[in-house]
Amino acid sequence: QVQLVESGGGLVQAGGSLRLSCAASGRTFSTYAMGWFRQAPGKEREYVARIRWSGTTNFKYYADSVKDRFTISRDNAKNTVYLQMNSLKPEDTAVYYCAGGPFYSGFRLIDIDYWGQGTQVTVSS
Repeated sequence: QVQLVESGGGLVQAGGSLRLSCAASGRTFSTYAMGWFRQAPGKEREYVARIRWSGTTNFKYYADSVKDRFTISRDNAKNTVYLQMNSLKPEDTAVYYCAGGPFYSGFRLIDIDYWGQGTQVTVSS
C-alpha cells in the first residue's frame, strides 16, 4: 500500500516561512516525479512545484506564482520530499497536497498516481 504523509503545515504571518515534508512509503519514489499541489477554499486544486531525479541531477519546476519564494527538494534515501516556503502571502493559504506521478508526465492532475491527505497552510495578513 502506497502512502504519502504530509506534515509541517500551520498558521504563519505574511512574510513568514514554513517547511512542508512528505514522507512516502510502500514503494521507492526515486524514479517518480514528486511534487505539491494546493487547493484554496472554493477554488480548484492547482499545481505548485515538482522535482524529478534523473540519477545524477534533480530537475525542479515551479508555478509562476511561487517561483523565487518556494524551494522543492528531495531526499531519496529517506523517500521524502520537502517544500520550503518563504515570503508567504495570504493568497498562499490553502490545503497543500503531496503528489507522485510518472517521471515523464506533465504532472497534471490526471497524471498523478498517488496523493497525500493534505496539510493546511494559513497565512494571516
